[in-house]
Amino acid sequence: MKTNTSAPEALSPTTRRAIFLLSLATFCSMALQRICDPMLPELSRVFDAPISEASRVISFFAIAYGLMQLFYGPVGDRLGKYRVVMLATIGCSVGCVLSALSADLTFLVAARVGTALAAAAIIPLSLAWVGDVVHYEHRQETLARVGLGTMLGITAGQLFGGLLTDTLGWRWAFALMAAAFATVSLLLGQQLKHLDPTAHPTHAPTGFFKQLQQVAHNPWARTFLSITLIEGATVFGVLAVTAAHLHQVHHISLTLAGGTTALFGLGGMAYIATAKITIRRFGEVGLARYGGMSFGAAFLVIAFAPWWQLALPSCFIAGFGFAMFHNTMQAKATQMVPTARGTGVTLFAGFLFLGQSLGVLILAELLSHFNSPLILGADALVVCAMGIFLSHAIAKRNATQADHA
Repeated sequence: MKTNTSAPEALSPTTRRAIFLLSLATFCSMALQRICDPMLPELSRVFDAPISEASRVISFFAIAYGLMQLFYGPVGDRLGKYRVVMLATIGCSVGCVLSALSADLTFLVAARVGTALAAAAIIPLSLAWVGDVVHYEHRQETLARVGLGTMLGITAGQLFGGLLTDTLGWRWAFALMAAAFATVSLLLGQQLKHLDPTAHPTHAPTGFFKQLQQVAHNPWARTFLSITLIEGATVFGVLAVTAAHLHQVHHISLTLAGGTTALFGLGGMAYIATAKITIRRFGEVGLARYGGMSFGAAFLVIAFAPWWQLALPSCFIAGFGFAMFHNTMQAKATQMVPTARGTGVTLFAGFLFLGQSLGVLILAELLSHFNSPLILGADALVVCAMGIFLSHAIAKRNATQADHA
């Protein structure tokens, strides 16, 4: 398997299958992250706890997920990214079983934290593995294909989290995830035998703390990670409370609220289906600008629309805009620390999910003092500003690099 020289069209059947299986793993990982979103009102009722306390199943998961990035980056670079992803899916299956058996909210939060310790490896190391085998010129398009699993995961997590909570009960949602992770781990283990164990990135990884030092002294890296933190807080944070907003404001069922929010993932899938054309049409600058603005405009409608039906197309548009923005962020993340891509991408993921944890905590607290339309509306404006800022930052960096070329 060649590294950093193959265009997507030139990838071998073995590598294509490996990327497909990584997409399945990212699907499960993202579904696991989002499956609790529509559960919050039910968990609050079952465990007799306020929404802000029940939201710890999301916020504590994200905190553990973010902190573990500092561990998995160097581990993936040294032991093999694909192998670590396979082991992580096994750990997630065990964690989901424990979540399904939780007797109280404290145990459920602990089980979710334990699951996050394993899940933290899956998405960032999958992206980093793609960065090792695909040239940057074609990487954004390939990452969009891998992102299909992520987008489907958002949809499945929101939809089945609400559907199973309303029908069989919230425990069955975790039982379903346990079975999915077990299946994917088996497939990854079988595929691992066919991958070239001698394949490594073209750059030998340097010391992890030296890499952190390089990032700290790099103005672009500091700017990029700051945007990543804000993205996690505003985009993923608001997703965690959107289903609850629709349920409480418009008095629709959790199944309908979760299904409506799941259209966010379908919007992301629509972007992936048109990624080749969209990337060439708008470029990185346009994707960042119009992606952020589309997400923000859509959530302004979700926040203030008098009819819940308007949330259906709005969630779809928000998902398309998010995928435009986030796909650009992912591509840039794979180049942040080229000498140790696993570490670089996991730094990106760490800041993203640290932002998510902060966002969920802050938004849940604000919802105790302000109405949800106001909170969602303010969040939407921040995302609009973030998209415009990132587009200017990328344009400025590209111009600087062109001058130095």
